[in-house]
Amino acid sequence: MNEESTKSFRESLYFALNLFNKHEWYEAHDAFEDIWNNLVGDERQVIQGILQVSVSQFHLSKGNINGATILLGEGLGRIKTRTNINLGIDLELFCNSLEKLLKKLQYKEILNENDKPYLRLLDSEENKIHSQSKEE
Repeated sequence: MNEESTKSFRESLYFALNLFNKHEWYEAHDAFEDIWNNLVGDERQVIQGILQVSVSQFHLSKGNINGATILLGEGLGRIKTRTNINLGIDLELFCNSLEKLLKKLQYKEILNENDKPYLRLLDSEENKIHSQSKEE
């Protein structure tokens, strides 16, 4: 990727990540799908996994626990073996939270607000964002 496409990718990723973290699941799905369409290989698989998690949360918000559980498991499976892929997201932390949520869904435990998945930027990415916003 050249510098311009890297910047565009990063901006698209942050936009999608923001939607996801605000629990705007349907919109996050669309934003991640736009990114997914332009990727190949492991990066594409990770983004597809995040897409599946987003859709799982949409299903959960509509009361479709079975659909949510299936998609969450598929998304987790796609990401878990690729936590070394650097998209600027803490994939290990994300997978840990997904595993806990999946267990709760499988055992039909009561969920609370803290169970909703959250995509955390790696510290190096947060530093890039802050330095870019100061430059603009």
